Amino acid sequence: MAIDRTPALKRCRALGIEQAVIGRSRKVGEKKHQQQRMTRKVSEYGLQLKEKQKAKFIYGVLERQFRNYYEKAKKMPGVTGENLLVLLERRLDNVVFRMGFSNTRRQARQFVRHGHITVNGKRVDIPSALVSVGDVVEVCEKSQGKEIFKVIKEVNNALSAPPWLDSNQANLKGSVTRFPTREDISDIPVNEQSIIELYSR
Repeated sequence: MAIDRTPALKRCRALGIEQAVIGRSRKVGEKKHQQQRMTRKVSEYGLQLKEKQKAKFIYGVLERQFRNYYEKAKKMPGVTGENLLVLLERRLDNVVFRMGFSNTRRQARQFVRHGHITVNGKRVDIPSALVSVGDVVEVCEKSQGKEIFKVIKEVNNALSAPPWLDSNQANLKGSVTRFPTREDISDIPVNEQSIIELYSR
């Protein structure tokens, strides 16, 4: 399975994304970089490509899977761009992150792969699994004794759960109350319409 091993903070700077978007503390590993680049006009294609790269990086999705999300979003009722972001938000690794059970989406993906997460009482080790309304997501009881989860329990996550999720971080348990809307994920600095225009070329 292909894995994007690009250093996260370096990628943030290249795409112009705040570190808080991917969940990292701005005080950790941050260095002041004075970048002096010659300003040059970016083509419309270049701008569209950058928006797609931002979305792929934030959610940790590679090209083939991202394209599949686009094709699925296109077949759903409603606005394709919004549908695309909603599908990405419904990924299990993103939900674990949004509920405050991990510090970053990358860490959440690792938790899922290692079998620490259950959905409706059943262990799920596929980060790309899509949650549905009513699903209960929880760190399995055996894993809650691990040091990393003890720390997560005790420390209030700076990113509170969005309105479409009901999260109890103290118990590492939460549920999906409804599907997200674009307003619920306004913290994602992506112009989804540019992505749709890019794929429509």
